[in-house]
Amino acid sequence: MIEMTIDSIRVSMMNYQRVVILKEKADGRYLPIWIGPAEADAIAVKLHDISVSRPMTHDLLQSVITRLGAIVNSIIVTDLINDTFYARIILEVSGECLEIDSRPSDALALAVRVDVPIYAEESVLDRAAITIDHETGKPVLPSMDDGEDRIDDEELDRLSAFRDFINSLDLEDLGRGGS
Repeated sequence: MIEMTIDSIRVSMMNYQRVVILKEKADGRYLPIWIGPAEADAIAVKLHDISVSRPMTHDLLQSVITRLGAIVNSIIVTDLINDTFYARIILEVSGECLEIDSRPSDALALAVRVDVPIYAEESVLDRAAITIDHETGKPVLPSMDDGEDRIDDEELDRLSAFRDFINSLDLEDLGRGGS
């Protein structure tokens, strides 16, 4: 597992979809994950310390977890299947570790509220992380011709849409918190 931080939340000017950009703490890889507008707002509200008059859904989740005596230890982006990211919320309850299936967006909204580490599995980063070319400022997507048989033709076709989406984002200020 690789520790990540939330770099920013972006909006594609092509289709107005939101994407949260996770950045590898120790290296220069970025992991873009599509999220809904409500989840983008929930993450941004907490990142920017904006107070709201009533608890949001993720505040409620945090409160319920706490009231039940559980502690959130971390969240992990665990997989990428058919263009869908998967995550787990890692809880400790009475000394027992529980893993709860979650959408990454909800797990991230909870993570910023309870200030816990965010991780991604190396296999997810291998398939979906991008780096930024320092000369051009353009994203460099995972190489599909590295000699390994990790990606079949069908997945390569699906990833072309991913590449088009990433190329539509303004990423020139990546790493400077453009949320």
